[in-house]
Amino acid sequence: MESGERRGTYRLRLKDIALADRPQERLERLGAEGLSDMELLAMLLRKGSRAHDVMSLSSQLLAEAGSLQKLLSWDLEDFTALDGIGKIKGLQLLAVMELARRVLKAPAGDGPPVLDEPEKVFLHLYPKMAGWTVERFYICALNRKNRLIRDIEITSGTATSSLVHPREVFRAAVQCQATAIIAAHNHPSGDPAPSAADIQVTKKLQSAAQTIEIDLLDHIIIGSPQFDPASRGYYSFSESGLL
Repeated sequence: MESGERRGTYRLRLKDIALADRPQERLERLGAEGLSDMELLAMLLRKGSRAHDVMSLSSQLLAEAGSLQKLLSWDLEDFTALDGIGKIKGLQLLAVMELARRVLKAPAGDGPPVLDEPEKVFLHLYPKMAGWTVERFYICALNRKNRLIRDIEITSGTATSSLVHPREVFRAAVQCQATAIIAAHNHPSGDPAPSAADIQVTKKLQSAAQTIEIDLLDHIIIGSPQFDPASRGYYSFSESGLL
């Protein structure tokens, strides 16, 4: 074989290798579980911009968000702030993130979920709370069989704190005729360990619950498994013997 032919064959082989490394080809060969976060995002983006190819754009998207989880809380302006993501692509990504949230929080069976274990509460609320940058305080209002009546946001705080008063909590519980509640709030840091303020609020809620005769079954702090030393992603006052 002439040297020119060898060089041509070598270039073709390099091209074949490059094609095989594209996310679409890797998806066909390995399945979706074989792709990295960056490659999965590249499949959604499909193409990059003049300044950045699709893999670079995916990498930049992950870097700006910090993680796939935090993309769940992005709005249209967040997506379109990146060079290479226009309004249409931003809306498509927004729709994908909303689908992800709905799949994660969809109950396994028919009807509202039964929230009788801390892990169930975490799995129910985590898709809603993941990626929030401020603390928000919720209650899960329950019927006599611990089946969810509705989730109610009580307060939304700053980046470091969310104040809640028992009066606001139990007013909402009474309005929807709940017989029991589970209190819950998020920690934007991802670490669900309770603060001194969290413990104080829980004691006040417990005292008010006894007076009003609506059971406070638990207070769950929602964090992230990634930042939880126990790798669970939540803290339960009931499990810890504080309720």
